[in-house]
Amino acid sequence: MKPLPHARPGAKIGLLGGSFDPPHEGHVHITQWALRRFRLDEVWWLISPGNPLKERGPAEMSRRIEAAEAMVPDRKVVVTDIEAHFETRFTADTLREMKRRYHMARFTWLMGADNLIQFHLWEDWRWIMDNFPVGVLARPGAQVKAGMSPTARRYRRWRLSRAAASRLPVKKAPAWALLTGAMSPASSTEIRQRGDWP
Repeated sequence: MKPLPHARPGAKIGLLGGSFDPPHEGHVHITQWALRRFRLDEVWWLISPGNPLKERGPAEMSRRIEAAEAMVPDRKVVVTDIEAHFETRFTADTLREMKRRYHMARFTWLMGADNLIQFHLWEDWRWIMDNFPVGVLARPGAQVKAGMSPTARRYRRWRLSRAAASRLPVKKAPAWALLTGAMSPASSTEIRQRGDWP
């Protein structure tokens, strides 16, 4: 396993979780977008051992980490296997442990708009919303549905405007923002279906 990453006190760090099976340009695009628009110091890619909502297991962790590191030469992007260290299965459990171990850092949970659509199906999703600022980044075909999702409706009072989005990492949860703009069509599912990630 990789060493656990270091977080300096007060650092504004975005957390982008997922199987990254495989990592692709879309992950890089939303990472750079989040760094810029939310004024983050770093983004950590939390490469998960598996996704509880998917029946099929991902490729070997070492292979996904190697592919991810090859895609992100930017020092502000840190590829991690934190969930393997913590032995957590659900995002909420991972974030509880992050809060305990890195209590001096300012974490923002990042996800694509396609994930916001089904976020209410995640384990302890309300706890995540109530304890972490959440940055949502538009994905092709998902933007409108995300804005109408159960999570978006329940937390509509705490949605930040486009102009206020840059302050998301320093806001007390609940606080969330949905960024809209240029999107990448890249998809891990499509890459696998094409046979480009055998």
